[in-house]
Amino acid sequence: MNPPKKIGILGGTFDPPHLGHLKLATHFAKLFSLDELLLIPSGAPWQKTTLITRAETRLQLTEAAAIDLARAFLYLQIPTLIGVDRLEVDRAGPSYAIDTIKTLRERYGPTARLIWLMGADSFISVPSWNSWRELLNQVHFAVASRPEYELETEVGLEIRHLLSKHQTLEVGAIENNPSGLIYLDKSLAVDLSSTELRNRLRTPSGNSLGPEQIPSHVLEIITNLGLYK
Repeated sequence: MNPPKKIGILGGTFDPPHLGHLKLATHFAKLFSLDELLLIPSGAPWQKTTLITRAETRLQLTEAAAIDLARAFLYLQIPTLIGVDRLEVDRAGPSYAIDTIKTLRERYGPTARLIWLMGADSFISVPSWNSWRELLNQVHFAVASRPEYELETEVGLEIRHLLSKHQTLEVGAIENNPSGLIYLDKSLAVDLSSTELRNRLRTPSGNSLGPEQIPSHVLEIITNLGLYK
């Protein structure tokens, strides 16, 4: 019998996708030897209080980012397949992670290793997510550190409780279970923010942004469509 698939899930507003997203995806694809990596732009991110770019445009930007990510995987000899999934864009109503996770669990079956990839800032906010207590019944969490987030000092009681019950220090534990574990990775410090990049793109200095911040194919679309002006 074939071993269960390991599926990485990277969701987000992707407004715009940036090198931090690609670095996080690359790191975990290699660490977990992922079979597939799904980039899932949110359709209607209900927690965003400011205006966001329309969903179809953000999907287009995410597809462009996937081209650069695929080239990086080829160069690094990472065999993970990359997909951009529009399930949240097509779903009516607010984009809830729990709905996406349940859909993917049905798609890949009960034995697949589903791993939700995120930065520390997203992890800290998990208790504000819809039906958040159900999430680890369906997936693992793989959390990458960020320089401004010290998890040991900044997390609330609910996250501390989650870690006490679900944290693992072993990559193999993630690979040997379909869901239910949290892996904190402190070897990858991602220090880019879509909000900060949007603000920079709106200024005269935005023209100086390059592929070290925003993937080249994404930057080309931003320029051609005149986004964030």
